[in-house]
Amino acid sequence: MPYYTTHCRIKARKGGDFLIWEVKKEIKEALEANQPVVALESNLITHGLPYPQNVEVALLAEKVIREHGALPATIAIINGTVKIGLSEEEIHLLGNKNNALKVGLRDIPVTIARRENGALTSGATLWCARKVGIEVLATGGIGGVHRNIDQSLDISNDLLVLSEGYGIVVCSGPKAILNLEATLELLETLGVIVVGYKTDELPAFYFRSSGIRVEVSADSAGEIAQIYRIAKELSINKSILVTNPPPKESWDKAEFEPLLKEAIEEARSLNIKGKALTPYLLGKLAQLSKGKSVEANASIILSNATLAAKIAKKLKEL
Repeated sequence: MPYYTTHCRIKARKGGDFLIWEVKKEIKEALEANQPVVALESNLITHGLPYPQNVEVALLAEKVIREHGALPATIAIINGTVKIGLSEEEIHLLGNKNNALKVGLRDIPVTIARRENGALTSGATLWCARKVGIEVLATGGIGGVHRNIDQSLDISNDLLVLSEGYGIVVCSGPKAILNLEATLELLETLGVIVVGYKTDELPAFYFRSSGIRVEVSADSAGEIAQIYRIAKELSINKSILVTNPPPKESWDKAEFEPLLKEAIEEARSLNIKGKALTPYLLGKLAQLSKGKSVEANASIILSNATLAAKIAKKLKEL
């Protein structure tokens, strides 16, 4: 039985106690009934898309998951409480207020202790999902090894979380702003199974192809579920990263690279780095591309949510 409770409290430093862990009632009931549930990353709402598109896409992703036979569970920290499943009001709060922190795994206890709002990265979302027994997560693109690795050793913690336990993460590959070859190589080193969905080439977030081959491809949600189930039977304690090509090419790579170069140079001049770098680059690309990257990001999230729901459903049929 997974660890979770709707009444997990902790003593506050200055009197009283407060809830630190809460599972939405319908999600708790679905998990107890062994029904399919898909986790959704809240960082996409606060740091991936501008308002109001962020709220629209978050609600659409939940709707798409329901339409394909699973239950959505957007995960975030609201006033110091880890919420497994948000209300529509809480999604609007995250999307409109712009006061939520970007929270990776190491930031979770700090955000709880300070009673703050936190939007979780893919890795932090996966960690929380494991705690309650949710096995499938949908996101946009994952983090990875940054292009200036020789200067900053900037590698997303998401990759380590993928290597430290079970789960299926559906994405459109590493974000195109990253060093894709180094990211894939590190995933291999960490023992994470990378599966191309109906492709033998690594998608690059905005782009259907990267020129980088993946060793494993699968043609159906059922095949992915079977690979995952066998990995669990063998006690291979690693996640499966499903790379789902975006529905269509968003723009020409020859147009993208100069814009990315401009964004990177500006970030460097402003000394923006660490976990602030990716949100900054995505925001700058949205500005430079006149919204083209926002449109692409939205379509990617919905496509990945659809596939994740299908996989979650197949898992329950095995």
